[in-house]
Amino acid sequence: MLKEFKEFVMRGNVVDMAVGIIIGGAFGKIISSFVSDVLMPPIGLLLGKVDFSNLFINLSGGAYPTLKAAKDAGAVTMNYGAFLNTVIDFLIVAFAIYLLIVQLNRFKREPEKLPPTTKECPFCFSSIPLKASRCPQCTSTLES
Repeated sequence: MLKEFKEFVMRGNVVDMAVGIIIGGAFGKIISSFVSDVLMPPIGLLLGKVDFSNLFINLSGGAYPTLKAAKDAGAVTMNYGAFLNTVIDFLIVAFAIYLLIVQLNRFKREPEKLPPTTKECPFCFSSIPLKASRCPQCTSTLES
C-alpha cells in the first residue's frame, strides 16, 4: 500500500497540482494585498474617504465609531466592508487567471494535420484507400 501511495504521489499530475496549489496560494496573497493596500484606498477616497474594511452594521445595539471599537466591546457586527473587499479580491484573481489562460492557449501548438489516407467513392460514397483503383464496396472502377 505504501508503494502504491508513493507511485501515486510521484506521478506528474499530482506533483503539478501540488505546485499549482502552492503558487495559487501565494498569488492569492499578492492579489489580496494589492486589493486592500493599493486598489481600495483610492476607490475609498473617490467615494468620499470611505474605508471599506471598516464598514459594518452593528447588530447588538449601541453606537461604535469603528469596527475595531465594536469588536473590542464584544458587539455582534455584520462586516459587509470586509465582504466587499473579498468579492473584489475574487474578481481580480478570476480576471488575472482568465488572462493567464487566454495567453497560455495562444501559445499552444496546433496539432499538425496529417494528409488524408482515404477518399470517397464517387459512386457509393464509401470511404476507400487513396491508392485504390476499384471500390471494394460497389466494385466500380475509379479514376486515378
